[in-house]
This record gives sequence, C-alpha cells and structure tokens, in this order.
Amino acid sequence: MEGVNQALLAQRASLLAFYSPYISLRNLVSVERQQELFGVGRAARFVDESTHNNIFTHRLGQLLYSDLPWDTQFFAVPTYRLLTGLFSEKSPPTDRLETIKAFEKHLAASGPYYCFSEVPSEDSMLLQTLTSSGWRLVETRLHFFRDNLESFNEERYPVRLAKSEEEAQIARISAENRNDYDRFHADPWFGADRADAFLARYASAAVRGYCDAVLVPDEPGLPIQSFLAISDLKEDSAATGFGMSRVVLTAVGPQNRGWHLKLVAETIHRAREKGDKAVLMTTQATNRAVFRTCEKLGFKLGGSSHILSFHGD
Repeated sequence: MEGVNQALLAQRASLLAFYSPYISLRNLVSVERQQELFGVGRAARFVDESTHNNIFTHRLGQLLYSDLPWDTQFFAVPTYRLLTGLFSEKSPPTDRLETIKAFEKHLAASGPYYCFSEVPSEDSMLLQTLTSSGWRLVETRLHFFRDNLESFNEERYPVRLAKSEEEAQIARISAENRNDYDRFHADPWFGADRADAFLARYASAAVRGYCDAVLVPDEPGLPIQSFLAISDLKEDSAATGFGMSRVVLTAVGPQNRGWHLKLVAETIHRAREKGDKAVLMTTQATNRAVFRTCEKLGFKLGGSSHILSFHGD
C-alpha cells in the first residue's frame, strides 16, 4: 500500500502538532510526544492504523482520509472524514486546489458521497484550499479543558448513571433539545429530521455502552430531562500516561434548566476521584450558555477548529 510522502510530511510538521486534541495540555504531555501520537507520527503511520484509512495521492499533494462505516450505514451514503492534506509549503493555491478537485472527483467516481473535515484554526492553508473548492463551513468549535483537578471544590449535586431502560428517553432528550449550530443541524445536507435522528441514535448508543458513563439528575421529584455522556479516553490515556475524560454529548430540557453546570461539575468530581488529570469539553463558538459553565467551573480555552463539508450527488 502506498505510504505518506515524507518530504511533504516534513514540510507540514509544525502545523500537524495542532491536530492533537490535547495540544493545550502541554504541561501534562510534551509537544514532541503529542506529535508522535496525534500529529506527524499519526500521519506517517496513517494507512497502518485501520483498514478504513486511505491516502489519495495526486501529483501536487496527498490527502489522508477515512471511511466511516457507522455513518455510512446510518445515512445510506458513503461517508468520509478528511484528516488533513500534505502540500509543499511553496505550492501555489492553484496547485492545492487542483489536488482537492481531483480528490472530489475520485470520491464521486463511486456515486454520491459526503465528506467532512475538522481543521484546526492554525491550518489556514488547508482551510483556504477547502473553501476555495466550495467546501461549506458548518461549525466553529472551541475546545476547553479543566486541569488541576485536585483543587476542584465545587459543591456536589445528586446524579446517577442512566439505566438501560431509559435509553429511549435519553434519545428523545437529545433529539428534542437540539443545538441548531452543531455540525449536523447547521449542515443543510442532513436536514433537521435526519440530524435529530442521528443524535437520538448516538445518545442511545451512549447508554448502551458506547460511552463510559451517562449521568442524569437524581433529585427527588425532578423529571429527567437532561443527561451528559462521558468518554474516559482509555486508549489516549494509556498512550499519554495520564487519565483524561471528555464530555462527548449533553442535552438539557426546560424542566432541568441549570443542570448543565451540575452535570459538568459532577463529571469533574468523577474524574478527580478516579485519578484523572484533565477533563475536556468542546462546544460551538455560538454556545454562550456553555461558556458560562466553563467560566464558573474553572475551564480554560485551549484552542479552536472548524468543521467543513462537501458532498457529491
């Protein structure tokens, strides 16, 4: 199988560091180690990580992308995620654009498809190349982190793990309390009904074990109209040498107003009690309610990224 062009990889090395989801945790894991795990090292071994990973090679550059079987099955359209592009630092915009256009033609050769990419804000070269080719900007994300968990002393709130028989209820909460600015609802390709259905399916999977914990309120007399799903990032924690947790999905209905902060606070308490060093949470740049939670609970802003998408009919 064809490998990564090492010369192009070397020229993109400084920017690939920002593809690490933990770039803000330099005090816990060095940039060099992050490069090996999630930046240059990941790109170098990209085709060896999974049978779903691919390299598209063009005479002017390379694109690293993955097939997404779960999404493909759900949406009944081949779905891909573009990790990044490798170009010469001195390549003119027209050369990079030609590579993207050739990639789009390659995907379209098999019929309709949907492709998206999450690009760190620092990678202006790729962002400009994709938008020049007609890729849509559908979401801008802000990445928050809470470290120094030993100092966390927020009051405790009554929560419990969601029960298996509550799966359908959790799914409804997710679909009914949508965020119009998440990447599914902001992208017209999905449509509101399909986006709602996807989030409901994801929430159901979280309760069934796709996530490591799903917290719900446990206050007498309070109806359950909110939840928070957590990933313990086991593989990345083992690779970096310290425990981490990530808030991966949350929704709050009107009868549970104020519970986003409480559920996040209990997520931090949970992480501290299990010996983790950090909790991570990503939200849209439009989600001011989450900003307030972050400010109150001591989160810091670690970076930003953009979701772009393209589809061929």
